[in-house]
This record gives sequence, structure tokens and C-alpha cells, in this order.
Amino acid sequence: MGWKTLDDMELQGKRVLLRVDINVPVENGRVTDATRIERIVPTVQDILARGGKPVLLAHFGRPKGKVNLDMSLEQVLPALREALGREVVLIQTLEGAENLTAEAEAADVLLLENIRFHPGEEANDPDFAARLAALGDIYCNDAFSAAHRAHASTEALARLLPACAGRLMQAELSALEAALSKPERPLGAVVGGAKVSTKIALLENLVNRLDVLVIGGGMANTFLAAQGADLGASLKEEDFYDTAKDILAQAEKADCRVILPIDGLVAREFAANAAHDVVALGPDSKLNADQMVLDAGPQSIEVIRAAFARLKTLIWNGPLGAFEITPFDTATNAAATAAAEMTREGQLISVAGGGDTVAALNQAGAADDFTYISTAGGAFLEWMEGKDLPGVAALQG
Repeated sequence: MGWKTLDDMELQGKRVLLRVDINVPVENGRVTDATRIERIVPTVQDILARGGKPVLLAHFGRPKGKVNLDMSLEQVLPALREALGREVVLIQTLEGAENLTAEAEAADVLLLENIRFHPGEEANDPDFAARLAALGDIYCNDAFSAAHRAHASTEALARLLPACAGRLMQAELSALEAALSKPERPLGAVVGGAKVSTKIALLENLVNRLDVLVIGGGMANTFLAAQGADLGASLKEEDFYDTAKDILAQAEKADCRVILPIDGLVAREFAANAAHDVVALGPDSKLNADQMVLDAGPQSIEVIRAAFARLKTLIWNGPLGAFEITPFDTATNAAATAAAEMTREGQLISVAGGGDTVAALNQAGAADDFTYISTAGGAFLEWMEGKDLPGVAALQG
């Protein structure tokens, strides 16, 4: 661990610039899912308890360096105040932050208006970062989900002030290091989703680190088709057959066992409760032109369960089928439940995140029993791809 935490900082009487991710879903001016807000509460409360004053830096949407009131953080203020149980004052301009009113000085927590209203943020402009740095004494990054962006509030600012990770960032980094950098073995991963093309770097990195790799969803179709299977109307990417073959060859060389579906739920329409059959899958499979594989089948589920039982650590990214519609959520639900049970019984360390993963595990009722669920999307994937994240690297000096 090459980064400091709040435990390493003297906070009494200090103004702490706290980068958070409260880019939450809002409908009709109300926050519909406050998970990201709730996750920053421990860091804010810790700073307050130790005599510091948090100044929250956050983005909302993609205003592209221009003021857009539809993306104002004012929309999240009620949910933020409720979660913190504190008075939070929104500072609408950088000039306002540089010349605080008496009301702002008296408030427990300050929230600077959408940091992406400033063109210097996404440009990682050093002058803009310097203006931000002048607002505080300490920098704390609690936004792992934005750590893959080299922006002023995630990268440049960390190099201008004494810097540390917040409690959420600390938990994310510790969980990911335990899962991928220094895992208990055997180490396995589930990688699912629609397209191989979006996860090439991820797969290429993982096959050289894992003992077992489970590939599911539309991605599995591409791998099966690359081996010679005719999967009819199933989602697959013909342009990536050679890539799939290369990944399988890399896995064999690295002694990583790749598990592909050996049977699947096959239907003629993509719809909930569509008529379907269970069909054996493999290199010799031949489906009708109007048939499509929408989920892994019961034999595949048993193979996956058996593989999980031999693991010590599991990383999960992506569903095993069309989990949004029944009954094609069966494999995802069954495998997630198995991983959750093994985790609950102390047999498995399980870390999940990225894309549809959180939604799929919540739907399966399994998320609460996983060791750690990351709310980060792109940052989680880039970490798993083995990339350096600018926001993390800046904390390491």
C-alpha cells in the first residue's frame, strides 16, 4: 500500500478538499438511488469528528466545461443533507469558495458546484488545480470511480497538497489489491456481458493471472463460434473470432482453465418468458438460423458451481446471460447465489463491480453477501485490465 489514509493526517482545524462521486440518478429533481451518497458518509463523518471541515468536490453529468443548471449539484443537496445529518451549503462559484460568506463559514460541510462546469477540470489544467488547492489544507480522494480520469480534482490537486485516500477509496483499493494483486489462490473470475470487443484488455490481463476464468453472456457465443459452433441468430462478433482464439491460446499457455457454457437456453425471440429449449453447446453445435442462445444451461451452472467450490478468491464482472428478462436470468442468479453462500460460509473472498454487475447481483439477492461490491464502472475495469489509474498514482506520489 503506497498511499496514505485519513489515519495518517492531522485534521484538527484543517479544511479538507474531499473529492467524492455523488453522480447519482435523479428524476424530476429527486435522487432515486442514494447509494453513492451513502458510501461517502463515513469519510465525511470521520473528518468532522477529528476537527476538520470537509469541502466536497464533485461532478454531475457531462456539462463539458460549461455551466448547465440541469446538471447542478443543487439537485443532490436534500439527499446529501439527509445522509449526513448535517447542514451542507452549496458554493455556486469558485470565486464564492475563495470568499466564503458567514453562512458558509458556519456550515458543517461545503459543497462546491459541479466541478465539471469549469473547462480546467477535464483538461487537468495546473492553474485551475492551483486555485482549488488554495481552498484547502489537505486533499482527500474518496472517488475511486473517477480515479481513471486524469482531471484537476483527481490528479493534479493530489500533487499540490498533502494527500490521502478516503474511507471508500481505501476500502476499494484494499479489496482490489486482495483480489488481484495479492490474492489467496486458487483465483477465479467471472467475465460476462454482451461483447468481447469491450473486454479484450481485461481478458488478456486476467488469463495470465487467474487459475479459472468463466466466460458468459454474448461473449461466450463469440468464443464458441470461434471454435466452430454455428449459433444461428445468437449475438456474436465475427470480427473477434481470431481474438477469442488468441485469448484461449494465452490461457492454455498460462495454465488458466477457461469455462465456456456446455449447454444453453435457446429461444427464437428476445422476450421475457419466451418459449425456449435447453441445447448442448460446443464447437460442433448447430442451431437453426432463427435460434439464439440467451443464457447458460443447467449443466453449465453445475460446472460453474463446482469450479467456485475449489476457489479461494473470485472476481466478478458481468452477467452470464440476458439477466434482465426471465428465465434467462437463471444462470446469473444461480451462480451469484452460490458465490454468495460460499462467501457467507467463509470459503471464498468475492469482489465484484463494473457495468451491469451490481444490478445483476442485486437482482439475484446476492450482493449483500459478497466480500466487496464496487460501485465504480470504468475505474474497476481499468484496474482489472492492469492499467495505472491516474487518481491512485497521484496518491502514491
